[in-house]
Amino acid sequence: MKNKAIENKKIKLKNILLLLILVSILVLISILAINTYVKSSVKDKIITVDDASTLDADCILVLGAGVWGNNRPSPMLEDRLLQGIELYEKGASDRLLMSGDHGRKEYDEVNVMKGFAIDRGIPSEHIFMDHAGFSTYESLYRSRDIFKANKIIIVTQKYHMYRALYIAEKLGIEAYGVTSDPRQYVGQESRELREILARVKDFVNCILKPEPTYLGDSIPISGDGNLTND
Repeated sequence: MKNKAIENKKIKLKNILLLLILVSILVLISILAINTYVKSSVKDKIITVDDASTLDADCILVLGAGVWGNNRPSPMLEDRLLQGIELYEKGASDRLLMSGDHGRKEYDEVNVMKGFAIDRGIPSEHIFMDHAGFSTYESLYRSRDIFKANKIIIVTQKYHMYRALYIAEKLGIEAYGVTSDPRQYVGQESRELREILARVKDFVNCILKPEPTYLGDSIPISGDGNLTND
């Protein structure tokens, strides 16, 4: 009887292990399938600067990234800003929307972004700040609902662009992407891995469509960007 009980316990443990392996395989397949779908469904929306210059978009949406010392953009963000400024100068749109994290006083992406563009000759009234762009999903949602932008050009690095374009499409925004990848970035391998999971997260968000952390009164992108100054 004792030997039989031990044998039954071994069989149960083996079955549990097999079940865990099966579940893990299914989860991995699902993650890879979602990533493949997200990337393939929007890859044709990634365009060149020359193509973008003919679009006459409502705005150029520059997605935020890290800032250093709360006064200068990280290399990744600097490249996004330079690309956004080039698009502005090429006539892709006469409005820049800087969307990033300004959730606390001691960390402010958007004022750094706007200051960078002003220093390069862009009029302040043409630069809007979204202080509550805490995530890619929230930045796109707020660009539609707060800033009333229906046709946009998104600027970010390529690895991130697929997700941004996918979110925009699912939110009913006509969006195109111009990538900013003129150099290699430290820690890019870990970003690529995190992005795999982020695509799954926002795939689900695009089904459930939760509201962002903050909404509020509309500030149409066609107006004066100084209304977003703080």
